[in-house]
Amino acid sequence: MKTLAFSGRLAGAIDCDVHNAVPSVKVLYPYLSEYWQDFMAEAGHPSLEPNYYPVNSAIAARPEARGAGGPPGADPDALISLVLDQTGAKRAILNCLYGVQALYNEYWAGAMATAVNDWLADQWLDRDPRLSASIIVAPQNPAAAVEEIERRAADSRFVQVLLPARTQMPLGRRYYWPIYEAAARHKLPVCIHAGGGGGGNPPTPVGWPTYYVEEYLAVAQGFQGQLVSLLAEGVFAKVPDLKVVFAESGFTWLPSLLWRLDKNWKGLRREVPWVDRLPSEIIREHLKITLQPLDEPDELRRLVETIDHIQSDQVLLFSSDYPHWQFDEEGPLPMALSPEAERNLLFANAERTYRFHA
Repeated sequence: MKTLAFSGRLAGAIDCDVHNAVPSVKVLYPYLSEYWQDFMAEAGHPSLEPNYYPVNSAIAARPEARGAGGPPGADPDALISLVLDQTGAKRAILNCLYGVQALYNEYWAGAMATAVNDWLADQWLDRDPRLSASIIVAPQNPAAAVEEIERRAADSRFVQVLLPARTQMPLGRRYYWPIYEAAARHKLPVCIHAGGGGGGNPPTPVGWPTYYVEEYLAVAQGFQGQLVSLLAEGVFAKVPDLKVVFAESGFTWLPSLLWRLDKNWKGLRREVPWVDRLPSEIIREHLKITLQPLDEPDELRRLVETIDHIQSDQVLLFSSDYPHWQFDEEGPLPMALSPEAERNLLFANAERTYRFHA
């Protein structure tokens, strides 16, 4: 197995975005009722595994993660070795991007979310104490999502609630508020991760694109829309203890969005009286962003300036985005950071965000 050349810089890191995968839908059957097992058998054992790692796309996943017998990230031993043992990282948070949020049948979606969480606990979290995980919920049914949060909250290995960035409606809508209230009640951040789209909405504001590069670049637009929605619709006012983590969103777009929000809020603040101070101040209190994929400019000073603009000591969380191949052999951590900024990015910010400590 290949040894990662950048391991020395990541000693003690907390990797806040690692993707494990369900190797086959049939591994979930022991965690489903007989009704749902029969339902899926009659449907031909449909898999909900998204196609995030096409075999003909060399950079979709690191070669050493592909293995055999399943999608990248399906082998616990390989993931633990590559993400933790070889790098010296002390903890990894698993974001299992199984497509339960894309199902139109909300009852099936809820059953699959519960099954994935049970499988995560048995087959992954029991295997290594350095692994934590996100709670998979089906936002199609907020009441069922709340029940799943309540069911998992006592297990400290589940450290946040996972939602997709592309949803049936903006995430600030009151429809989703019970999920945020339940998460905050149990001191769990809500992680909004790139992906989703089960509601049929196009990835761009102007409709469906022709090419993948268009969709890939539009991911940042979707996150911007969700962040503005959470602020303007009053989520942060209604749930003041809520922490939100954006994963695989990029972050170089954030400074310009904050500047524009502050500017326009001054003229339109009567429309949203619950936004009672500068939007940038509110967002910095509630938002964390994972590092990868990193839009790193050729001039490192430009990256350092961008990090300064968003106050990285409070905002950024380290992530490798394994098994995606988002970085070169120098590793996923940007160069030219001060020792204090590197410490905060690697683990201190995560320790302040999640339910674990050094």
